[in-house]
Amino acid sequence: MSENEKLLNLQAKLKYIFNDIKLLKMALTHKSFAYEHVNPNYDMYNERIEFLGDAILEHIISDVLFAYRPELPEGEMTKKRAAIVCEASLSKAFRRIDGQEYIILGKCETNSNGRLKDAIIADAFEALLGAIYVDGGYDVARDICLELLDQEIKEALEGQTANVDYKTQLQEILQKHGNVKIEYLIQKEEGPEHDKLFTIDLFFNDVKIGEGTGKSKKQAEQEAAHNAILNGVENLEY
Repeated sequence: MSENEKLLNLQAKLKYIFNDIKLLKMALTHKSFAYEHVNPNYDMYNERIEFLGDAILEHIISDVLFAYRPELPEGEMTKKRAAIVCEASLSKAFRRIDGQEYIILGKCETNSNGRLKDAIIADAFEALLGAIYVDGGYDVARDICLELLDQEIKEALEGQTANVDYKTQLQEILQKHGNVKIEYLIQKEEGPEHDKLFTIDLFFNDVKIGEGTGKSKKQAEQEAAHNAILNGVENLEY
């Protein structure tokens, strides 16, 4: 499928046609792709518009919680909003429309299974929302956001939201192999102290079975375990 066909396909899934297709392409472009090209500009990849999308997302979800759950105190609304807009929820929602398949990655990220990383998928979700807001306005962005996150919002409003412990799930899957030796090793740390990004390699019996990134070691370990499960680790022989 060509790039234009992919963009058309995604717009069909979103039920929205961009007036400026460059905004959609920018929202889907990871910095790893831009950095592999000469003189990358900020408008070539999605970090700036992700910043905007993050703010729009919090506004939309705050609006919904305020309007539909008037009995909730501020602290409970904060918890529910955090559950809805967290990395795991956004990546899960975007995966339902195969959003990860439309992200434009550099060769390095492609080779390291970047398309499976919750952090990259969630960032693309926020960037896409920011692009829709710029292109079509708040009401359009709100409608699309609420449709994409419908399941996560319902779960949060009904009190069903719970953090999935992928590390425990993985351990239960691997126990069928007998002795379980699982190691989570830090591959690298990037960024300033207040905004670090950790990359973790996951090994089972000294064989690498996954990789994850996150803004904390715990988050990166959970993503590594999740990616190992997504990759069908239970079907592999060791």
